[in-house]
Amino acid sequence: MNRLRNTDIKYLKGVGPKRAELLEKQLGIKSYYDMLFHFPSHYVDRSTIYTIKSLSGEMPAIQIRGHFISFTTQGEGAKTRLVGLFTDGTGTIEVVWFRRIKQLKDTYHIGNEYILFAKPSEFNGRWSMVHPEVDSPSSIGAIQGLRGVYPLTETLRNKGIGSKTLFTLAQTILSSSPRISETLPQSIIDQLHLMPLRDALVNIHNPKDNQTLQRAKLRLKFEELFYIQLNILRYSRRRSASLNGFRFPRIGHFFNSFYSECLPFELTGAQKRVIKEIRADMGSGRQMNRLLQGDVGSGKTLVALLCMLIALDNNTQACLMAPTEILATQHFETITQLVAPIGINVKLLTGSTRKKERDTIHSQLEDGALHILIGTHAVIEDNVKFKNLGFVVIDEQHRFGVAQRARLWGKNITPPHVLVMTATPIPRTLAMTVYGDLDVSVIDELPPGRKPITTALRFDNQRLDVYKHIGRQLKEGRQIYIVYPLIQENEKLDLRCLEEGYELIRETFPQYKVAYVHGKMKPSEKDYQMSLFASHQADILVATTVIEVGVNVPNATTMLIENAERFGLSQLHQLRGRVGRGEGQSYCILMTKHKIASDTRKRLEIMTSTTDGFLIAEADLKMRGPGDMEGTMQSGIAINLRIANLATDGQIIQLARDTAEMLLDKDPTLSHPENVILHQQLALIFNKTIDWGRIS
Repeated sequence: MNRLRNTDIKYLKGVGPKRAELLEKQLGIKSYYDMLFHFPSHYVDRSTIYTIKSLSGEMPAIQIRGHFISFTTQGEGAKTRLVGLFTDGTGTIEVVWFRRIKQLKDTYHIGNEYILFAKPSEFNGRWSMVHPEVDSPSSIGAIQGLRGVYPLTETLRNKGIGSKTLFTLAQTILSSSPRISETLPQSIIDQLHLMPLRDALVNIHNPKDNQTLQRAKLRLKFEELFYIQLNILRYSRRRSASLNGFRFPRIGHFFNSFYSECLPFELTGAQKRVIKEIRADMGSGRQMNRLLQGDVGSGKTLVALLCMLIALDNNTQACLMAPTEILATQHFETITQLVAPIGINVKLLTGSTRKKERDTIHSQLEDGALHILIGTHAVIEDNVKFKNLGFVVIDEQHRFGVAQRARLWGKNITPPHVLVMTATPIPRTLAMTVYGDLDVSVIDELPPGRKPITTALRFDNQRLDVYKHIGRQLKEGRQIYIVYPLIQENEKLDLRCLEEGYELIRETFPQYKVAYVHGKMKPSEKDYQMSLFASHQADILVATTVIEVGVNVPNATTMLIENAERFGLSQLHQLRGRVGRGEGQSYCILMTKHKIASDTRKRLEIMTSTTDGFLIAEADLKMRGPGDMEGTMQSGIAINLRIANLATDGQIIQLARDTAEMLLDKDPTLSHPENVILHQQLALIFNKTIDWGRIS
């Protein structure tokens, strides 16, 4: 395998320096290894030869066998094209090329037998193929059966490098490499009945049949996911075994007084369970790193506050970091109000905090008079020093980079316990991968008195009825959110915009005050507009998705989302979570054009059928794919999967994790002779990553 990794692709027959430069720049293929591990994205069936006479209607890409009768060059300049007339004895078809015309005229010859592969199209009773794959029946590229279609770029296609080229390069490497060393211990291969690596590579590029292809995919997907899980788990176990944390044995005055005098409502069973899990971590003597998931409105902040009070009872300080001033201010106001009766000193530190207040905060942090600091990125500045920081809460953690979160560790000699919170439900497969080194707690109940939000899909021709509903809610003294996808009108996009919508809403509801907020406003103006709505000086808030997280107005009962088809399911769910925060019945209305794609309608109907954020997140992942889930995993591993798919390979992820767990149980240091290969592979795969093993 080292030979494959170390052999430059330019030395492969059919490549050379110029093509090598292109392959590296366009696809990141620098070596024989890179080429073998550049897998097809999908496969087409090349087992059937069609006749021209049998072509009809809309057909997929098919292959025909015959010879060229003639070639003509038509058009001039940029519109020049090469047209070949091709026959198989049952009819004729035109074959058209718009690129590399001179080279193609020298390559293909009248009378020689070829196999063409492309999608046929019919115009005025004549069939044609554009830029087909052309093979000689005796060539390596003409092997029948399933054929891989490789990820490519337009630049490569224009230079004559297509799927056939990559297939041929992979076959050349495999034919010159009779032995490819294994990258998994033989015990795992035998235990799971996995295909040997060389067989898997042969069959991923040139599958014998569909069953063999699936076995090859399983082997390669498992290996990719197994090494990710093994790396995460060894970091996590190493940290757990070696990194001491605060031991918080006491439940004292602050916790007990708050619980008996200030608790706003009876805790749900889920909240009690999660607090018990966190308390166990805090009493273990090991530094806690725990992810707290909870749907919007499930009471995560109250759980975090109770855990911070335990830290205070054990003579340490607590800190809560939020991604925006709006959210940090909301946490500050909520927590200050809750703990006011029991004499806890809480301060807010953001970019807007004035120097005099900053000086007070710095002084009180260092002498221990300040119990809880709440803030934005400002809390991780070098001049913010704690006397004894014992507990850190990071809210909406996906808004922070790993390195930013890591800076909180430098605030204390003994690392503080870390609770990472998110209101964005994370599908199980992502939780095992992106957050695989964190313990996970889930609040899966809503507090008593919360009514499920009624969600409806409405079309533009029903707008009058929607406005009547809004009018009724306003008459009852309720408040309304209206969300737009754009701030200003965009000629290229047929979408409603906030500026236009703001004027329309003011005209439609002239007797009510309308506020507005969007991401390009100055923080002070944004805060002013938000405060108008929060204090009920404004009845309607027209906004972009800036209100997706961290706005708490219990009196707001209707969320109208314009052009809902433009938003992902998880984002729609976050927006919906701005209502339903009080005791009144709340509504979320998804407005869209009447003509939308069936997939889009299906996606929006998922929103109307459930309010379960975890079900929605799973559906979103399956329909849209992982996308840019997280720039960096908890352990610092960039997610760059070659073949596995976090949206569809949940069972393989679980198998990989279980296997890694069992292996580390038997051999925690991977020192057994048969596991030497694991050390080698981990070093090769992750040698460019930062050791974030000590970072939450």
